[in-house]
Amino acid sequence: MSLSPEQRREYRAIAHHLKPVVIIGDKGLSEGLQQELDRALNDHELIKIKVASPDRDERREAIEALCAGSGAELVQMIGKVAIILRRAKEPNPKLSNLQRHKS
Repeated sequence: MSLSPEQRREYRAIAHHLKPVVIIGDKGLSEGLQQELDRALNDHELIKIKVASPDRDERREAIEALCAGSGAELVQMIGKVAIILRRAKEPNPKLSNLQRHKS
């Protein structure tokens, strides 16, 4: 699923006020981090991730690995923060950032 520029703009606007839900620290991509990412994507669909690594290439690789492993799509990456999206099969209107924005 590829996002159009209009969709990316809309998702960036929704995510602008969100705080990072998942933070990737020194331990890198662990099993626990992957489980937390899946839970966050199932609940919220559109989330921010913060990568603590000072190296730009390491941050890019970590985000790409997370997206590939979780089936999510990268919306935007600026500095140490990335916005990713994965639509839930049955979104919870109280938790989903996409559903709450439509209301």
